[in-house]
Amino acid sequence: MKNKKLVCSVCALVFALGAEAQTQYDAARLMGNELNGTARFVGMGGAMGALGGDISVIGTNPAGIGIFRSNDLSVSFGFNQTSVESNFMGSSMKDKRTRASFDQVGFVYSTKIGNNTSLRFVNFGFNYHKSKNFNRLFASGGNLTGGLSQTWQMANMMGVYMDEVGVPEADTGNELDEIYNSNNPYDVNRYDAPYLGVMGIRTNLLGVNSENKLIGWDGLGNKYTSREEGGIHQYDFNVAFNFQDRFYLGLTLGAYDVNYNRSSYYTEDVAYGADEGFYELNNWFETRGSGIDLKLGTVVRPFEDSPFRIGFAIHTPTWYNLSDYHSADLYSDVTFNYQDGTSEQLKTEEFTPDYVKGDSQRDYKLTTPWKFNVSAGTTFGGLVALGAEYEYEDFSTAKLAYEDGVKMDYQNSAISEDLKGVHTLRLGMEVRVMPEFSMRAGYNYSTAAFKDGAFKSLNWNDTRTDTEYNNSKERNTFTFGLGYRGSVVYADLAYKYDMYKSDFYAFDDLDLSATKVDNERHQLLLTVGARF
Repeated sequence: MKNKKLVCSVCALVFALGAEAQTQYDAARLMGNELNGTARFVGMGGAMGALGGDISVIGTNPAGIGIFRSNDLSVSFGFNQTSVESNFMGSSMKDKRTRASFDQVGFVYSTKIGNNTSLRFVNFGFNYHKSKNFNRLFASGGNLTGGLSQTWQMANMMGVYMDEVGVPEADTGNELDEIYNSNNPYDVNRYDAPYLGVMGIRTNLLGVNSENKLIGWDGLGNKYTSREEGGIHQYDFNVAFNFQDRFYLGLTLGAYDVNYNRSSYYTEDVAYGADEGFYELNNWFETRGSGIDLKLGTVVRPFEDSPFRIGFAIHTPTWYNLSDYHSADLYSDVTFNYQDGTSEQLKTEEFTPDYVKGDSQRDYKLTTPWKFNVSAGTTFGGLVALGAEYEYEDFSTAKLAYEDGVKMDYQNSAISEDLKGVHTLRLGMEVRVMPEFSMRAGYNYSTAAFKDGAFKSLNWNDTRTDTEYNNSKERNTFTFGLGYRGSVVYADLAYKYDMYKSDFYAFDDLDLSATKVDNERHQLLLTVGARF
C-alpha cells in the first residue's frame, strides 16, 4: 500500500446526460404527512376531521372550518428532538438532535349570513404549518463480511455501461485506462458513463482481473454518517360553508414549499490480496421545489338532536415542480493492481486528478397519489369529545416525469414495484376537567410505505453517487395535551412521541445485511391564540 492519497471530485454538468437521476426513495420522501399543527390538533392525534372547529383541520377535512362561529387567530412553536439508534452486525451507534421550530400560524374569518336562511355561515381561513420535518442525524457501521463492498456496486455499474455502449470484453482494460487518464471523463464522448463507477476507476477502487472482468475490493469494515435538514412547508387557503348547522362543505387550495438537504459520509477499509487501504465518499444532495393541490371535504350531522358527525374528504394529487442538486468527493489512499489485457504482467496505475467543476442539477416533476379521508366524531354533554379518522394513500401510484412532462419509465416501475398503499388510523379524545381547562390524548398508526425487499438500484448511466437507502416500517404516534380556554385568549400545550423502525443499507448488494434502525421523535408544542 502506498501513502499517496487519490482524490476524485465530481460536480460535472449534466445537461446533456440521458441518465435518470431520481429514485422511488426521492418520491417517497415527499409523500404523506407528519402529525403537526396546533397543539390542540396534535394533542388529539389529529382526529378532528369530523369534529372541526380547529384551524389545522383545514389540511385534512376542509369542511371542518365551517363549524367556526367566530374569528380565530393562532400561532404555534416548540421543540423537536430526534433520536436514531442503529445496529449493524452487532455494532451500535446513536445520534440525537434537538431544534426549536416554528410550526403553525393561521386565522379564520367567520361571516354570519343569518339564522333563518339555509346558509348560516361562510368562513375563510388560512393556515401555514410544517407538514414534514427532515431534521435528523444518523450513523451506522461495523464489520463487513464475505468481502462485501460498495466498490462492487461501482464495478457492476461500469460493467453494464460497457455492455450497453458495446465495449468488447477484451478491451475492458483499455477502456479503464482511457477513463483513468482522461482530463475530463464526463465529456461528450463518454457523457453517459456512471459517475460513481468513473470515480471508482480514477481513485484505484476498480480494476480488471486476468479474465478481463471488472472487480472491486473486499470490504473489511465501514461507517456511514448523514445529516438531514429542512422540511415541507404547507400553506392552505380555505373557504367553508355552514348549511343549517347540519351540513358543512369546504374547499382548500394547498401550496407547498420543499426544502431538503442531506450531507453524507461513507468510508470503507478494503483489502485485495496483500494490498489494504481505505476510501471516503462524501455526498451532498438538495431538493428544492414547490407544489399545489386541492382538498374537498364535507361534514354531516345526520341526526338533528345528536352531536354525532361524520366527515368525508378527498385530496387531489400534489403536483410538484422540483430541482435536485448533487455533488460528491471520493478520496482514496489505495492503488489497485489489475491485468492490462495483453500480458500476464501486472501493472500499477497512479493518478493525480484534475477537478471537474460545475453544478449537477436535474429539474423534474412529481405527482403524488390521491388521498381519501373518512372521519367521525361526537361530544357528550359538552364535557367529552371523541374523534376517529381513517386515511388512505396509495404510494405506488405516484409518478415522476422529466421537466418537459415525459414520464420516467424506469423510476415509475420502481415506484409501483417497491411502494404500496399506506393506511392511517387516527384516534383522539378531549375531556373538560374544569370550565377553562381540558386534557387530551391521541394515537396514530400508519402502515409501511415500502414493500419487503425494496431496494435502490442506480442506473448504468446514472449521475447519482449516493448508494444508501432506508426502508421505513409502520409508524406509531402517541400524543398528550392540555388546554386553557378564556373568554378571548386560549393556550394549548401538546407532547408527541413518534416511533418507527427501518432497515438501512449503505449500498446495494443482495448479501448485505440490513442495519436495524430505531427512529424516535419527541415534540413539545405550544399554541397561543384568540377567538373574537
